[in-house]
Amino acid sequence: MGTEDQLNNPPQPPPPAPSLPHYPEMIMTAIEALNDKNGVSKTAITKQIESTYGDLPPAFTTLLAHHLDVMKQTGKLLFVKNNYMKPDPNAPPKRGRGRPPKPKVPLPPGTVVPPPRPRGRPPKPKDPFAPISQPKKKTSTGSGRPRGRPPKSPKPAPTSAPPVAGPPRGRGRPPKVKPAVAPIGC
Repeated sequence: MGTEDQLNNPPQPPPPAPSLPHYPEMIMTAIEALNDKNGVSKTAITKQIESTYGDLPPAFTTLLAHHLDVMKQTGKLLFVKNNYMKPDPNAPPKRGRGRPPKPKVPLPPGTVVPPPRPRGRPPKPKDPFAPISQPKKKTSTGSGRPRGRPPKSPKPAPTSAPPVAGPPRGRGRPPKVKPAVAPIGC
């Protein structure tokens, strides 16, 4: 079993790693420290963070790449020629794809907003001056026949003919009958 020392003094957990700042903070401080007008590469950012903070987690490179991509997509960093740089504060904000929406004009108070139009093609308007007509009856097409394919007529009952004697026919197409060849030179 265990000794009294082991029971009284449980094993201590390893000391927690020194807390690192969040990745976006580390990235921004590295870019500011390197201060290159053409931007900073990913490897330069990695080396700067490693030299500043020393002991880093084993998944540091993948986390750094993920945070660089997120910061690039949100507009916190610019990515030009494989280099990351801080955006110019005087530059206009980056527009998204497609046509921008129309600005909404505020309605004066007290106006009732009509319901949105239904989807699809609107129905044809009815002519108010047209004479009221009765529902149309089925009219003949002139030939006297109904429309469509005619129904199958039932087969007539077979007459009492004697069945053909012989072997029953096999499945499929019968073989081609070859003409008999007469012997030559008899």
